[in-house]
Amino acid sequence: MGYPGKNRKSYETPKHPWQAARIASEVELIKAYGLRNKKEVWKAHSNLKNYRELARKLLAESTKRTLSGHVKTDADNILNHLKRYGLLKSEAGLDEILTLQVTNFLDRRLQTQVHKQGLANTLKQARQFIVHGHISVGGRKITVPGYIVSMDEELGMSYYGNSPLFIEDHPSRPAQVVKEIVQESAKSGKPDTKTEV
Repeated sequence: MGYPGKNRKSYETPKHPWQAARIASEVELIKAYGLRNKKEVWKAHSNLKNYRELARKLLAESTKRTLSGHVKTDADNILNHLKRYGLLKSEAGLDEILTLQVTNFLDRRLQTQVHKQGLANTLKQARQFIVHGHISVGGRKITVPGYIVSMDEELGMSYYGNSPLFIEDHPSRPAQVVKEIVQESAKSGKPDTKTEV
């Protein structure tokens, strides 16, 4: 065992550094989810890999005999955890863990949820709002874009109380941005095609 205070990586890097197909898929994920770098993709891959390994072990135990004792409690704990975070449906079993994709984990990130709920215009702006302390989850300020949002917390997302964005007239809020675009297009007399948020 190493020194307990030493920080260790919570993810695994790819075994081979230059694989064109993998690099292209990682770049697509970075663009689609507004991620900062490939490390965030690798973290999601590592999470997925860990859950799949646990599921395979538990499924192997279940083929030997029926699940009972600590094996059953482990299976229930993993399933309940994934269901609580919206990664699995309520009636899902261990087999469903093997069907999970990296995108399932990236969809549950706070950055993605802030953009989906309309608290920011773009994924990049969502990241900026979170890092600058403008977003709260259940009344708590969260400044980590990679924070995994549970199904219960999803309903309690809003602007932080002490943030300037908490005021409804703030010019950076999505509703105000759309309002300004509509006003500008009305002044110019041309229908604006950039009204998508």
